[in-house]
This record gives sequence, structure tokens and C-alpha cells, in this order.
Amino acid sequence: MMSRTKKAARSVAVAFAAAAAFTMVVPGNAYAIDHIPCRGGEDYLKIWSHDGAGRSSVDCYANRGRTSFGGWWIDKISTGNNDLIYYDVNGDSVKIERWHEISFPNRPPKVGDIEIL
Repeated sequence: MMSRTKKAARSVAVAFAAAAAFTMVVPGNAYAIDHIPCRGGEDYLKIWSHDGAGRSSVDCYANRGRTSFGGWWIDKISTGNNDLIYYDVNGDSVKIERWHEISFPNRPPKVGDIEIL
């Protein structure tokens, strides 16, 4: 007969093994979009933006996924080797194919999220 401690340990081990197997078998969305340092000559997504309070920024991103862009206005986008969807704060989404560079000199979109496909 097994002791209660051994039964409890066995139950925990079986539950852990089942959870590990379930995690490996069931596909999920493993989004790993990364905000990275911008370097010349790289083919990453590059976005020039401003916040309306006098601050501006140039940001680069790599890897597939979606992340918040904080409601900043986008002045220019260079997609590099990435297909992009940006989601503006009005609910619209705009897809931009890889290898495109777009400027918004007059009416820049205010963007809530960006997604690399």
C-alpha cells in the first residue's frame, strides 16, 4: 500500500506531465514582437512618430506579433522585410506590405497597436 505522501507526489507528477503534454500538443499564439535598437542597414520595421506633446521617437521592431503603440502619431514607416498592420485609434486597420516606405506629412495616423505578420 502506498503512503499518502507518495500518492500526493505521484498525483502532482501526473498533473505536471499532463499539463506539459497539453502545452506541447495544443498550438497557441506565441507572439514575440521585440522593440529593438535601430541600426543602419538592417531590414527591420522602423517607425518615426510623435506624441503631440513635443516628443518624437524612432523605433524599430522585429519578429512576428502585436504590441501597443500608445496612441502616438506616425510620421513615417519603413517596413523592411516585414508585412505590417497598424490599428489606428478610430478602429481602422491598415496593412502595409514589406519593402515599402510611407510618409504621412499632412495627416499622420494616431496608432493604438502595431502588428508584424
